[in-house]
Amino acid sequence: MENPFKYGTIVDADYFTDRVNEVKYISQFVHSANHLILISPRRFGKSSVVAKAIKQSERKSITINLQQVTSVADFSAKLLRGFLKVHPMERIRHLISHFRIIPTISTNQITGSVDVSFRPGVDGTILLEDVMELIEKAHTEKERIIVVLDEFQEILDLAPRLDKKMRAIMQEQKNINYILLGSQESMMTEIFERKKSPFYHFGEMMRLGKLPRDDFHHFLSERLKGCFATNSEELADNILDYTNNHPYYSQQLASSIWNIGTLQPETEDVLHTAIDQIVTTHGLDYERLWMNINRTSKWILQRLASESALQTGEYPTSTIYSALKRLQKDGYVIYSDRYEIEDPFFKEWISRG
Repeated sequence: MENPFKYGTIVDADYFTDRVNEVKYISQFVHSANHLILISPRRFGKSSVVAKAIKQSERKSITINLQQVTSVADFSAKLLRGFLKVHPMERIRHLISHFRIIPTISTNQITGSVDVSFRPGVDGTILLEDVMELIEKAHTEKERIIVVLDEFQEILDLAPRLDKKMRAIMQEQKNINYILLGSQESMMTEIFERKKSPFYHFGEMMRLGKLPRDDFHHFLSERLKGCFATNSEELADNILDYTNNHPYYSQQLASSIWNIGTLQPETEDVLHTAIDQIVTTHGLDYERLWMNINRTSKWILQRLASESALQTGEYPTSTIYSALKRLQKDGYVIYSDRYEIEDPFFKEWISRG
């Protein structure tokens, strides 16, 4: 029987967990002429929510994850590659011929995938202007394309004043809906809420929180019934208690529990067996992470792992606050109603140390 839980990639169909209202809101929003900014911690499912909403809208779209971009030229190439996936080359060949710097475009005859590259050392700003203008010209106000830029806060580190340049281009465009996603709340707020920022009030701000516990509990227990007919609801409760309702890690733990129930049905305590397996599997990764964390941050993570108070007098409040912000930026800590370690299995590893 197929494992009914999926994590680590964008999920859809039977693997998608609720988010009905959020998907409906985004689906309606992209039919307007406005732009959307979506903020949530990593692995809360924002990419899956947006992907599902776009699928329901039946609109053409391009999605770029800015964490995977290495330069403005690389950003331009990825944008153009995404554009070519939704437009036949023949239709837009004449538009590309007007580029100030002509790209090299090749097609894999076996897979049909398109690769785009520019010669080394070219001005990335010129490339970006041309590609963004191409995307605009190839569409109309009645048939706008959706451009999703994930981890948008990365533009601040990609090149100096890139945010100002992009804003100048985007404010003239009428045929594109932008959905800008970000996991670093403080940086995203700085980009879109600070009055002197080029992107000040660029679009509607939306925050994606954890799933409602009742909805998530129903999702988990219904799928666990196939393997745990008598105690699926209790298991769902225990999973959510352990992961503090985190979407990604709840699915990961449920998936591991399902595998144990299927392959080792004689196991008595499947929850803790699954936790032990996950922590052991990732032990070396956690050790490498730990070796690269400074002493103050280690102290904070240990306090968070044991759910102890941070204000002990051992470190000044300003030092603790700066370290927490750094841990948030690096993805170790999230804040919803309180600061917590993002990965409950890393938290378990720290507690056992």
